[in-house]
Amino acid sequence: MTQSHIPTEVYLEFLGRTVHINWTYHAILMVAIWFVLVPACILTIRFGKPKPRPHGIREEIRLGNVAWWWFSIHKFGLYAAIGLTLVGAAVALTVSRGFSGTMHSIFGILTVAFGCLQIVSAWLRGKHGGRYYFTADPDDPATWWGDHYNMTPRRRRFEAYHKTAGYFAGLFAFGAVASGLMQYSIPALAGAILALLLLILTLSIVLEYKGYRHDGYRAAFGNDRDHPYNRAREET
Repeated sequence: MTQSHIPTEVYLEFLGRTVHINWTYHAILMVAIWFVLVPACILTIRFGKPKPRPHGIREEIRLGNVAWWWFSIHKFGLYAAIGLTLVGAAVALTVSRGFSGTMHSIFGILTVAFGCLQIVSAWLRGKHGGRYYFTADPDDPATWWGDHYNMTPRRRRFEAYHKTAGYFAGLFAFGAVASGLMQYSIPALAGAILALLLLILTLSIVLEYKGYRHDGYRAAFGNDRDHPYNRAREET
């Protein structure tokens, strides 16, 4: 589809009038979501975890606890990203009178689907647990159990899917943006995307080099070898 085939106006019955379509806004929104907000959420959870301590993080996992700021940004930032993506996709489908069947629309639908599945998979990750978590008694093993703390098959399935599928969601988003710019050329936005990719790459390299990436299990529960997953990794 060339730019000449892209609708520039649409009659909306619920408004009772014809509305002009500016696809530049749609493009800017999607680039802001998938090349600014989503990478920020990923970089935060990858490099924002605290340096592991013997007892890990004792505070409750909730938005108001500063100790979990990196997790809160990742979680609620991605909620916002998927929510905005759904809005952008819904508007595009409405003004386009349905699914167009172009490569851009296919990549877009895949991005939305994989993004939503990321949220669903997070809901199924199981209980946190932990020997020193705020709900536990450090002297009572019966209170320590959690899918994450004990690295149950449920938690392993979640991590295997969530981390891997996340890369594919990003790949489909890149395909959607690239194919969209092929249909509706915005040179300045293409330049901004290249600059953002270089910035993300640079930040990742610098933070990795500086040693800001810490093991998630040890950051959450501590680096004591008696924690189940620490012990299991030493034994293998």
